[in-house]
This record gives sequence, structure tokens and C-alpha cells, in this order.
Amino acid sequence: MCTCAIIIGQSVTKLSIILPAKNESGAVGLTVAKILELHPSAEVIVVNDGSTDDTVRLATEAGARVISHPYSMGNGAAIKSGARAASGGILVFMDADGQHDPVDIRSLLNRLDMGYDMVVGARGQGSQASVGRGLANGFYNRLASYMTGHKIEDLTSGFRAVRADKFREFLDLLPNGFSYPTTSTMAFFRAGYAVAYVPIHAAKRIGKSHIHLFKDGMRFLLIIFKIGTLYAPMKLFGPVALLHALLGLGYYAFTYIDQGRLSLATLFLLTSAVIIFLIGLISEQLTQLAYMQVRHHGRK
Repeated sequence: MCTCAIIIGQSVTKLSIILPAKNESGAVGLTVAKILELHPSAEVIVVNDGSTDDTVRLATEAGARVISHPYSMGNGAAIKSGARAASGGILVFMDADGQHDPVDIRSLLNRLDMGYDMVVGARGQGSQASVGRGLANGFYNRLASYMTGHKIEDLTSGFRAVRADKFREFLDLLPNGFSYPTTSTMAFFRAGYAVAYVPIHAAKRIGKSHIHLFKDGMRFLLIIFKIGTLYAPMKLFGPVALLHALLGLGYYAFTYIDQGRLSLATLFLLTSAVIIFLIGLISEQLTQLAYMQVRHHGRK
């Protein structure tokens, strides 16, 4: 049996485990009970996101502290409510639907104790709910890895352990929907905080999934680009500017050889390349200022 204390240097840090839940009566009670069996002194917070079933009763009976939203505000909103209410210096976020095994919490905490600021449970291929979702997650991981310059093994995993003070710096950045893992991972890399991954196996969820592959997939993609512009705008604007410049030069070579003239299309492409590049440079400065303000506000 494990205790909830995490030893960092000479101090002992309290552990808070946060589970967002919406209509998870099929698994939430068993999940909370198993967490408390392994970590009997941990603070377990279930954030009830407008459930209409027995989620609140079962979570309370199992020993969790329950925080309820008056209506469904989204998975990310539940994460933020739990993070604000938690008293622990270490936060663990996991699903309440039975996908995440509480036994794996210890692996995340062990890696966190090695000096990392965030440790993410990275799902293997056998953990993906479907082939389509597995392919989508692979694409997101590669795109985010390009944006950040760091290898991201599982961008969308909701099973992670973080240092509470650092996580709270970015609460204002987190969306209210299902993509808080995307935003928090990229924000931690942007801040220069150490992020690690440990392999886990995610079981099939109990109950009905609240994620819609196409709608939420497009939302994930949009958020990657949004955070990418916050993280490194030139990684978005730079390639686009270069593409316009190459097309302009290529078309100029074609029209000069074929017709001996400089076309308006060439001028448009080269001008747009310069404008896009300058927008990227300005965005670098603006996002740096905005990011500093977000972090300063988060530390208050």
C-alpha cells in the first residue's frame, strides 16, 4: 500500500487526485475506492460536470470530495475547478470512466520525483479506442512535436501528474472543452518546464464516450495551431512565407523564360511572402508579452 506523500528534497508534499466526471456512475465509485486503497491519505476530488445520474452519490460514498457544476461546462472547466479547489502541491488528473488504472499513479509520481514538472501517461497503440482515433492522435503528436521542438508521445492523454503551482500558471489558457491536455502540455514546454512520459495501458471506458471524433478532432487541431502561435509563431508563419517566396520566384523564372516579363502574380506572391514573414516576427514579440502576462497572473 502506498501513501500519498511525495518526498521532494526534505519536504513532504500533499497529493490531490482530480477526476472530472459527467454521468460516470458505472465506474466512478470503483475508481475512487481503488485510488483510496492505494493512496489512503490522498485528497480525491471528483468534479461533477452536470451529471444526471448517480455520479455524485457514488463518488461521495466511495470517499471522494465532490464539487458540482450546476450544468455541464466541459471537461476542461472541470479540470480548472478541481485545480483551484485542490490543496495538494502535486496534482494528478485522471478519468473517472475506468480507463486509467490507479496503480499507474505511482509510476507517474516516481518520475515526477526525479525533477520533472509534468509527467504524462502515454498510451500504447493497444490503448486507442479505434483505429481512426489512433491515427488522429499520431498526427496530433507529430504536429505538436514540430511546434514545440520536443518529442510528444501522447498529446491528448488526460492522465498526468503535475506540480500544482506551475499548472495553475496556465489555467487562463486552458479551454473548457476536451483539449486541456493539449494546451497544458504545449504551455509547459513553452515555459521551459520539464515534461516526461511513462507508458500506460488505457482500458476500454465504462459507459458512453463524450468525445465526438470529427467535431472534437477539428477542435484539437485548431487548439494546436492556437497554442502553436503562442509557442512559436514563426513555425507557422515561416513555412507559409517561404512557400509564397518559392512560388513567386518559380513563377518569375517561368514567365521570364517563356515571355520575358515580370508578372503581377509574381509581385503578389513575393509581396505576400514579405508581409507574412513580418507578421510572424511581430507575432513573436506580441505573444511573448501576452505569455508573460498570463504567467504573471497565474502566479498571483
